[in-house]
Amino acid sequence: MSQATLHTERLRLVPLSAEHLGHQLELDADPEVMRHLGGARSREQVEAALRGNLADAERVAGLGYWAGFVDGRFAGYWLLRPPGHGDEEPTAGHAELGCKILRRHWRQGLGSEGSRELLRHGFEDLGLTRVSAMGAVANTGSQATLTGLGLRRVREFEANAEWFPPGADLRTVEYEITQEDWQGALRV
Repeated sequence: MSQATLHTERLRLVPLSAEHLGHQLELDADPEVMRHLGGARSREQVEAALRGNLADAERVAGLGYWAGFVDGRFAGYWLLRPPGHGDEEPTAGHAELGCKILRRHWRQGLGSEGSRELLRHGFEDLGLTRVSAMGAVANTGSQATLTGLGLRRVREFEANAEWFPPGADLRTVEYEITQEDWQGALRV
């Protein structure tokens, strides 16, 4: 099963491809968007990240990265990816959720809307049993979004220093939701 194109009331989520490089450059060049993700990236860094994301999407059928569009205009990207590094064996039934949104689309509920659809896709279409999400301790907006989606905070830890520039705050939180939690929330 390859990645599906997904739809919400306002978003069209299409599988990320090399053709989305320009959008990724715009997103990752914004220091505010990248504030909790190690800072703005150069073209070379974005190209390498895109290659890595595309390879990562090949690890587990149905999981990957999606470019999101509102009325045909790029808004950001969402991910439901296999957790861990590309050289690690993916954990069956588990995925990691995340998103990055262009600043002009902040505070419009798009992060929640797209993420909710990815949770639905993961649990209902792919049969996942657990979805986790990571975020910087300082990124309270992201944490509020995750809580609003029904994920619960499970731990705080130090992120791998090699992923961030020297001096970055490495304190990170992990959230999770299980399929049972998801199904229970649907019955309420």
